[in-house]
Amino acid sequence: MCKPEFELAEIIADNKQDFIEQYHPNGWVLKTLHALEICRTANLGGHIDKCTDCGHERISYNSCRNRHCPKCQGINREKWIMSREYDLLPCSYFHVVFTLPESLNTYCMLYPSQVYDILFQAGKATMFQFGHDPKWLGAQLGMISILHTWGQNISLHPHVHMIVPGGGITTDGNWKHARSNGEYLFCVKALSKVFRAKFMGLLTQFLSQQGKIIDQNIRKNLFLKPWVVYAKEPFGGVDQVLEYLGRYTHKIAISNHRIKNIENGNVTFSYKDYADGNKQKLMTLSSVEFLRRFCLHILPRGFRKIRHYGILANRVKPQLKITQQKMGVKLTLKPEKIDWKVIVKTKMGFDVEKCPCCPSGKMIRVSSFRPHAPPVIQSTIVLQHAQ
Repeated sequence: MCKPEFELAEIIADNKQDFIEQYHPNGWVLKTLHALEICRTANLGGHIDKCTDCGHERISYNSCRNRHCPKCQGINREKWIMSREYDLLPCSYFHVVFTLPESLNTYCMLYPSQVYDILFQAGKATMFQFGHDPKWLGAQLGMISILHTWGQNISLHPHVHMIVPGGGITTDGNWKHARSNGEYLFCVKALSKVFRAKFMGLLTQFLSQQGKIIDQNIRKNLFLKPWVVYAKEPFGGVDQVLEYLGRYTHKIAISNHRIKNIENGNVTFSYKDYADGNKQKLMTLSSVEFLRRFCLHILPRGFRKIRHYGILANRVKPQLKITQQKMGVKLTLKPEKIDWKVIVKTKMGFDVEKCPCCPSGKMIRVSSFRPHAPPVIQSTIVLQHAQ
């Protein structure tokens, strides 16, 4: 993929002060914006690689490694996906989405950590209730839950994506496939009613602890319409499960490639209009409004946006391995650590050690420099020895 013409960092650098003066964001948001602004610049330091044959030099700046940064997710995503390959089961996998109604956005902004926790808990409890019910399955489910807080226009739209194996482990330790013959997992309408009841119960309890109650008009409207619970068709196979995980697990509110223009204090970006046949369209916002919307999706410090439940939880990995063996999965040892250079080469198609100017040279590190500091030569012996 080619380098994007416009970047989020540019929008932050040019408009951060106006955004601060207008909205007075907290220190955590400011710290995150600063990290994204200086990512892969001399502000973070870096290193210089040199070709052993032709002498070509390449300067590389350090990454901020912030999970909200559009430039820092690639390697982390691939590492996470490669780890999940060792947990897959030979069964159908389903994609289930639990979405909060827009009228709850006020509470999401006031208590993001607590309300998003409740969203996770309500979704998990709903799935477990259906899984344990013999009418639907009668076994212990497992799921990977991923929080997304945005819609295509980067407004607030909290929802949890779940990857759910089509079956579970019974009390006698055996695998039981879902009764739908792989066509669907559970009834969406039934899921919606149970999810709404569980979420509202947990939210009401939390607000009561804060000495508050839900506005009666909001509460009434929340029970007038069904809540959106979406269940996609099952994945075609293991490869599709991993491909899905790659697209969703480390996704952020907007990528640099979606930013199409920055001009006259405005930002134009692409989005998919689901209400109009999934057509690709362009939207233009003032730069300050763009930053305001983006900051809605900066998660609280330390908040876990990816969670594993049931038979996919880390604490029950030994039981999962036993189940995999029973289902005929050939178990292989999971490597303790995978070199990032190998990941970039095998998963992203870029060999960082190959010289871009000559066919035989190898790029090796010859110097490094600290943040805001000039390069410091590490050693010339390494280069001379390689030659």
